[in-house]
This record gives sequence, C-alpha cells and structure tokens, in this order.
Amino acid sequence: MRVDVLVVGGGLGGIAAALAAAEGGARVAMTEESEWLGGQLTTQLVPPDEHPWIEQFGATRTYRRLREGIRDYYRRHYPLRSASRDVVALNPGAGGVGPLCHEPRVALSVIEAQLAPWVAAERITVLREHVPIRADVEADRVRAVTFKDARGGHVTVEAEYFLDATETGDLLPITGTEFVTGAESRADTGEPNAPEVADPMNMQAVSVCFALSHHAGEDHSIARPADYAHWRSIAPEWWHGPQFGWVAPHPHTLAPRTYAFDPNPDDDPVGVLADQSKDPGSDELWTFRRILARNHLRSGFADSDITIVNWPMIDYLGGPVFGGDAEADAAHLAAARAQSRSFLYWLQTEAPRPDGGAGWPGLRLRPDVAGTNDGFAMRPYIRESRRILGQYRITEHDVAVSERPDGARRYRDSVGIGSYRIDLHPSTGGDNYIDVPSWPFQIPLRALVPQRMRNVLAAGKNISTTHITNGCYRLHPVEWNIGESAGHLAAFCLDEGTEPHAVAGSDALVGQIQTRLESAGVELAWPTISYY
Repeated sequence: MRVDVLVVGGGLGGIAAALAAAEGGARVAMTEESEWLGGQLTTQLVPPDEHPWIEQFGATRTYRRLREGIRDYYRRHYPLRSASRDVVALNPGAGGVGPLCHEPRVALSVIEAQLAPWVAAERITVLREHVPIRADVEADRVRAVTFKDARGGHVTVEAEYFLDATETGDLLPITGTEFVTGAESRADTGEPNAPEVADPMNMQAVSVCFALSHHAGEDHSIARPADYAHWRSIAPEWWHGPQFGWVAPHPHTLAPRTYAFDPNPDDDPVGVLADQSKDPGSDELWTFRRILARNHLRSGFADSDITIVNWPMIDYLGGPVFGGDAEADAAHLAAARAQSRSFLYWLQTEAPRPDGGAGWPGLRLRPDVAGTNDGFAMRPYIRESRRILGQYRITEHDVAVSERPDGARRYRDSVGIGSYRIDLHPSTGGDNYIDVPSWPFQIPLRALVPQRMRNVLAAGKNISTTHITNGCYRLHPVEWNIGESAGHLAAFCLDEGTEPHAVAGSDALVGQIQTRLESAGVELAWPTISYY
C-alpha cells in the first residue's frame, strides 16, 4: 500500500491526525492494534478527563465536534427524561470526573461516523487489528512499515510521513527514532520531582478497567480466582493498608483517604458537579466515573447505572507492560488483568459495606460495555508511553506552578493548548503519587519533532515530555490536539515541499502552520486564567 501519511495507532491522537491530514489533502492510512478505534476513550474504558473550562474554551473545533456528537447520540437514541434532554452540557453518566462521562460504544459510533465519508472516498484507509513489526529505514527517513494482522497476514505500507499515535510509542524502536522511557534523573532534567537516579523501567501504573452495574437481590459473584490470596495480601508500606481496601493515599497530600462506595444512589444527575477544580477527586467511587445514570432515563427503563472501575485498587505496580522483553511484558499484562479480576471478587464478596456486611454480590460485569468476552477492557489504561527525544523537551520548569509563579512558559511555536495537573499515579519503581498543580499550557511544535528522524512525528502521549510532565500532557483533549496538529503539520509539509525540522527552525514557516491551525479551529494560546 502506498499513501502520503501513515498514522500508526487509532486512539484519540491517531483519529485526529488522520482526519486533519485528510482534510489537508493527503491520502492517509491509519492502523490500530485493536478491534475498536478510540484508545483510552473506548478500548481502555476511560471516560474523558477534562479541564474545568472545556465547555467554553481550551479544545480544538474537531474535539468539540466529537463531544457534541456524543451528546447528540444520547438525545437521538436514548429515552431521556425531558429535564435531562434540555441540558445543553448533557453529562450522560453524571460522573464527577468530567462533564461528558459516557459509554465507550457511543464514542466508537461517533468516531466511525466522523471517519465514514473519508473512508468512502478512499481518502482514509483504516486497518484494524494490525500491529507494526518492522520498518524499512534509510539514513534518517522511514520508507515503509510492515504490519501483522490478527489472522497472521502481513501488509507493508509506504508513505512520505509516519505518525506514531500508538499508546506506547511502538513505532519508535522499530524505526530507530531516539526515545526515552520511565523516569529521567534530576541531574538530567533539573526537575524537583525527578528522582536522583534515572530508571527507564519506572513508569506509572497501568490499570485494566472494567464496567459494572448493580442488581440488588441477585448474585453475580465470580469464582474465587486461584491467585486471590496473593493480590489480597499486597500492601505497599506507603499505602496505609492493603491495596484492596477503602483507604489509599490521597494523591495531593499522600495522607490516608477513605473512599465510599454506594451503588445506584437515587440522585438527580442534572445536579451533579463535574468540575475537578471545585471537587478534586470525589471520595465516592460509584459516581466518579459513572458512564450511564439511570435517572437520566424515563422511569423504569434501566434498573441500574453503569460505572467504570478505574480506581487506585487496580493500579498495577508489579512492572511495566512494555519496554522489557516480550515474555516479561506479557507476564505483567496478564498480572494486571489478574489483579483487576481479584479486585472484582473482593468487591463482590469481602468489601466492607456501610451496614456492617461484606461484599456486593449484585455487582455484575458488563461485557457488552467493554466489548470483550470477559467484561474487562480490551487494553490496559496506559498512562505513560515511550517518549521521543525531540527538538524541545517539556520539563517541570515549563509548566509547574511551583517553578513558574506567573504562568506556563509561552512557546513561539505553539500548535495547541491543554490543561491538567501534573498527575502521576504510583509507579512500577515504588513511587507514591506525584500530583501537583500546573498552569494551563501550550504544546510546542518542536516537542512533536524528533531530534534526528526526518519524517516521523509524535502524535499522542509520546511527545517530548519527561516522566513528570507526561503527567499533565496525557489526557483526552491534549492527546487529540497533539494528533490533530501532527496531521496538519504532515499535510503542510507535503503541500509546501518542506520538512518538520525546517518548519521548527523557521519563524516564517511556524507562522504559516499556525495560521493553518487557527483556521482549522485549533486554539494556540489561553486567555488569562489560573491553575487548579
């Protein structure tokens, strides 16, 4: 296959990159390792984690189109009660993590609809269940990438530009693109929260999420896993008890935090506050990542909410799921899935209830929501990827409130914006949370461009951040913006007969790509706002 732009990875960054490049006139192929497109939004079961201003500003036009498409899907197809239907900023799950908690299949439907006209016109070709296995590289340019599909076949795709939008930066090692994993040392980055010694295998925990509904009076308990005793006994010394329990470190203070769990509260979903600047991480777990609130629907239509379990208790600390040898990576992925299964068993049988009892046997896995036979997510929630060594590296000194009291660093080559706290979950190296405030920030073009490779671009959470700053550049709207800007940059270079390195080094070319981005609805700077 021969195309102008190959996008490897069909997560949020990949989808945005493919659409942007096609809109710019390029012929595009996009590959994805899973059956579903959507990445963290769908295959990883993570509803959008967004900043407090998302309904007003701070996202690209196309990301807003995705959000409105999701809301419109519920209005068209779900029996919403009138009070819910009339809410402009409808939050289908009334989840506290953000103002658009929703089911992954709905996002998938909207994504497929957005791609459909481009696919029909053969401007975008989508190859699902394709994994990159090798690349043809000559000097500092990639010529082609070969993929293995789920049926054992192979396809080789030639292109002018290769955009890595995979969840773990899979294109980087096979193309020889310089990258880093894990934690850099403080001597390297100068960051106050960096460790003294670098550790490439010290990464944020992954989580194998799952969806639940609750049916009082029924018993949906799974069989006791054979390794349950092992997972039940894990108790890091800084956790304030066993990991399977209602007490865990507070991300901001590290003090003991006691969580609550109340399935199917009879609440008014219209009145739920979904603003982490005002409610920084609810102590009540059922509603925090609830993706369907039954009280949005006409009376009696659904007998349970649906919620996502993406909680501290399933953060897998045993080791990274990439970066080692294939056998070790697979073993850690299997262990992460086993931890989540054992936690479900604990929830159903042993978890302390407010009434003094133990367990909620009425909790039922929802394979229909996850799109899998076992009810667990297709893919683990990946918080940290391989990261390119780019033309510019974003460090804690660029964005942290403690390091920059007057605001984030402003970049002459901004290609987008984002906002989130520097939020690192406990790590495979034994670190506790690092969760500190950061300013609303910009995305520098140079962080998408590798130091050496001429036609490879980062198009997801694999841009040139550090272990620390990845913690604020990894969420949904930022990943989308990164991918969209990478797609526009590739199309711009094809149009102008130039290369990303030349663009990064020229104020005139930077100005041209920024004009193109602004015309496409990409915001390049923040108004005057504070951090949270």
